[in-house]
Amino acid sequence: MRKSKKTLPLGDNLIENYKNFLNNGKTERECVSQIIKAAEANGYKDISTFKTIKSGDKVYVTKMNKAVALFQIGSAGIEEGMNILGAHIDSPRLDAKQNPIYEKDFITYLNTHYYGGIKKYQWVTLPLAIHGIVCRTDGSSVTVNIGEDEIDPVFCISDILPHLAQDQMKKTGAEIVKGEDLDVIIGSINPSKKDEKADDEKKKDKKKKKDEKLTSKKIILELLRKKYDIEEKDLESAELEIVPAGKARDCGFDRSLILGYGQDDRSCAYTSFAALMDSAPEFKTSCCLCVDKEEIGSVGATGMGSHVFENAVAELIARMPGGYSDLALRRCLSNSNMLSSDVNAAYDPINAGLYDKDNASFLGGGLVFNKYTGSRGKSGANDANPEFIAKLRGCMNNATVNYQMAELGKVDQGGGGTIAYLASKYGMNVIDAGVAVLSMHAPWEITAREDIIQAYNGYRAFLKLK
Repeated sequence: MRKSKKTLPLGDNLIENYKNFLNNGKTERECVSQIIKAAEANGYKDISTFKTIKSGDKVYVTKMNKAVALFQIGSAGIEEGMNILGAHIDSPRLDAKQNPIYEKDFITYLNTHYYGGIKKYQWVTLPLAIHGIVCRTDGSSVTVNIGEDEIDPVFCISDILPHLAQDQMKKTGAEIVKGEDLDVIIGSINPSKKDEKADDEKKKDKKKKKDEKLTSKKIILELLRKKYDIEEKDLESAELEIVPAGKARDCGFDRSLILGYGQDDRSCAYTSFAALMDSAPEFKTSCCLCVDKEEIGSVGATGMGSHVFENAVAELIARMPGGYSDLALRRCLSNSNMLSSDVNAAYDPINAGLYDKDNASFLGGGLVFNKYTGSRGKSGANDANPEFIAKLRGCMNNATVNYQMAELGKVDQGGGGTIAYLASKYGMNVIDAGVAVLSMHAPWEITAREDIIQAYNGYRAFLKLK
């Protein structure tokens, strides 16, 4: 990203900056790290450095390095509410279990537990990378990122060869690959060499022969010890995420599309953040909120289902004239407007029967507004008010932003949720607004360059609402 003495215009060369964000932000921690670095370059400061907060100040609040809220204080009192862009920065993946490394018949594996809604069979035979953090009992930690550099090894999950797959091919898609079989190959040994070594050791005592077993696992653990100073027991307090290895790329001869991992929902998180960074202070306070755990129900301390956001706003109010009061917090949240910056399913012509074409979102069609997410009979939906939608339509039209109104798919086909309904519990106006994604939740997802641009423009326009 281009450096400047005054600001860092993240909208300049938007698409390349977005792809770099995807490449360097394959976990929530990596996303938060990038966001804070860029925000500080734009004059934002950690809330802990403020004794008082006034109009024009730029503030950020983090939680466990996996969620962040950024505020640009407007000229109006905080009780007038905020304009909030709320996205999530977690994506479907595989997580290493707490006792992850084991060897079986000369191959060493990393035992995993999948995270979020995935089609398990899509994750086999792909080059994979390991990202995360390992925490030691002495309070120190080490960051792990293996598989992204060209000289790094990558990892993989094996599959059955077609010649022996007659039984496998009779199974349903949900059964082709079981969750417990999504174990990642991280090393092996040559069994013939092991036999030679055993022959050489025939005259040595039986105890040493017994210790020679699990050689592949021992070699890998030794490599981890030398490179990262990690012992096997340290993996009990690790957070290792297994993700597709490789960079986001232009897709198609005309380069109109982007292929990349984690575009649900980092396409919306990045454009929301960039929109805030490139906006001047407005009447209402502007906010970009990036939370965790949406893909598993917005649970946990860093998910929208927690008090992470209202706690951040409470800290803000406590430093403002008049100080904190529960009523001020409630009025602020109730009078706010929010775009739940989350993706929608792009219309797929190959599987057209899954969509109501007149109510589908299309690649290249612009920012997608979804009045209600949820599933079937609007279960778990927010269902935005038409008065708010009309206001947004006027806002987008005035800013010449291309947008489309859509649902996820046909009513009885299923559905999905976002953080919208969790924000609406405060009484604020909320609607889902994001980018159309093809192959959503696959290891590699597809978006349109034009939609990234329109999302950025739409989010900037929204921040000016009074």
